[in-house]
Parts: sequence; C-alpha cells; structure tokens
Amino acid sequence: MSEHAGAGERLRGALAGLLDGVGSRQAGAAVERLIGHYRGSTPTGAPILRDRADVAAYAAYRMPATFEAVRSALAAFADAVPGWAPGGHVDVGGGTGAATWAVADTWPGTRPVTVLDWAEPALALGREIAAVHPALAGARWQRARIGAALALAPTDLVTVSYVLNELTEADRARLVDSAAAAARSVVIVEAGTPDGYARVIEARDRLIAAGMDVAAPCPHSASCPIVPGTDWCHFAARVSRSSLHRQVKGGSLAYEDEKFSYVAATRLPVAPAPARVVRRPQIRKGQVLLDLCERDELLRRSTVAKRHGDLYRAARDAEWGDAWPPPGTDPDPDPETPEAPEATEARTSRP
Repeated sequence: MSEHAGAGERLRGALAGLLDGVGSRQAGAAVERLIGHYRGSTPTGAPILRDRADVAAYAAYRMPATFEAVRSALAAFADAVPGWAPGGHVDVGGGTGAATWAVADTWPGTRPVTVLDWAEPALALGREIAAVHPALAGARWQRARIGAALALAPTDLVTVSYVLNELTEADRARLVDSAAAAARSVVIVEAGTPDGYARVIEARDRLIAAGMDVAAPCPHSASCPIVPGTDWCHFAARVSRSSLHRQVKGGSLAYEDEKFSYVAATRLPVAPAPARVVRRPQIRKGQVLLDLCERDELLRRSTVAKRHGDLYRAARDAEWGDAWPPPGTDPDPDPETPEAPEATEARTSRP
C-alpha cells in the first residue's frame, strides 16, 4: 500500500482477510453476540472480547464504524481548534484501536500513543493491525481495567469511544473526571441512542465542571437546550459495508450509517461553530430547511431559500452534523421571517 494512503484506506487494507481461518458461521455468531451486548444497557465487569474469533469478528464488523464515527467527531473538534495537533494520545478502552486510526487520519505526523483496554486478545490484534501504519507502529498496547481505579498520565488528548455503556454510573463519573484531569482535550463518543446521548450529556456536564470548554458539537458550553425525554442529539457517519456486514445483517446496500453521539471538550482556546446542523437537512423545491443548535442556547429551524444565492447553494450541500453557516456568509439573511411555532415540536421525530 502507498505510504501516502490515508488511515481509512490503510485500515480497510489491514482488515481485509482478517477472518481467514475463522469460519463464517463462527464469525457471524460472534458478531450477533457482540451486537446484543452493545444494544444492551447492563454494565459488565468482564471483557466481552474473549478470544481471537471474537476479536477478529469485532474488528472486521465494528472497527470501520467506530473509526468513521470518531473521525467525524475529531474533524468537528479540529475545526474548532485550528492549527493545533495533539502531542500525545491515550485511547481509553480502545480495544483494537479504531480511535487511534481516526486520530492519525485527523492530524498527520507521529506522536506517543497508548491504548488501554482490559481484553488482551483485542490489544494483541490491535497491535498486529497497527503495524501497517507508520504513525501507529510504535503505539503502546497496555492491559488495564477501565473504571474508577484507572490512573491516566498527563497527555494532550484522551479519547473514550463506545466505552461508557460498559461501566457503572460511579465508574463512568470517575473515568470522565480522570480524563479531564489528565488531558488538555477529551473526546467522548457513544452510540447514537437516547441512552448513549444521556451518557454523553452526563460526561459533558462533568467536563465543563472540570473547567473545560465544549468545542463540538455544541456551539456553547451552556446547558443543552433539548428537553430531557423528548429528543436526543446524535449524528451519522457513512460506513462502507464489508461482506461480513452484509452477511450478518442480510442487507444488500454497500453502505450503512453509523449513528453516534459525542462531546469534544478542551482547555485550549476554542472557536466553536456558530451553529450546528442537528438533523438531516430537508431539501424542498426552492428552499432548504435546517434544524440548528445555536450559540444562544436555542434550537431553531432556519429556512434558506433560492433567492439567498450562495447561502442557498451551501445549504443544499450541507450535511447532518455540519457547522453552519459556511465562513463568509450571512447566517440570517431574512431576520424578519419568524420561525414556525411548530418547528420545535417537530424535532421529537428523529432521522
């Protein structure tokens, strides 16, 4: 593979053929069990990746989705802290290391990287896969129990992706507090479900209480304007489906959308987006409807019409999760046009 290949391309190459020697039925059964775990809500005190078959199935099935979700979160974070790159990275509960690949794809160059996880088979396979990436070949893969007793060394960036669901409430709180104390920046990613969003909001509150500012996705560090129990904030990342994805899910599409919730917080000088598109834009004849979370702690539906020229063209290209508006454009071309009173109520139906 070319030395200039991106992390995503390298990861797909490393995962190709990973299931050689593992029967398709065995791999499918392992994936079904893992799906059942990740959709559940019962914390576990034992590693869920028990052997090579489990880890190979997990890596082939979940690593691309985790990579794309974390990369999307990191891209939004990087936009809010332009010119900065982490000098070191600790991936807590990183398993086979998908978040380390996402960090390498977001910020070029090399840095000290440590992956912490309690499943030795996952660490072993992560080390094996990472050997093909120059920025990850020297990473440390360290066994550690993820919970209240975890001690983190000072670093620039801590990532915690799809981990909080596996912990008790007390362990979640201690882990987030430890990450905030150790790092200049913390990025937490969870499943894009109401429960996942609730865990992200809980972590967001603790990061702010620790003195950090929210860089993304929120345009502010005040309370989330979503009324608890009525809606949840999440986003989607497009993932290319492998043959294992299609086998397990019985689908024919070459892709799927990974739904995720996240928060990125930092002690760095930060310039969060003026607003964030929090639902899929609705393109209609001559207009685009954008649901936005804004700096004034409000959710608002903005209508961008064809007469708005460049802003309309930008709205047609806008995607769920994007910052809004694009640089150099007027964010409110028709301030006299009020929002429809039913717009907030409409947000309870999620894509």
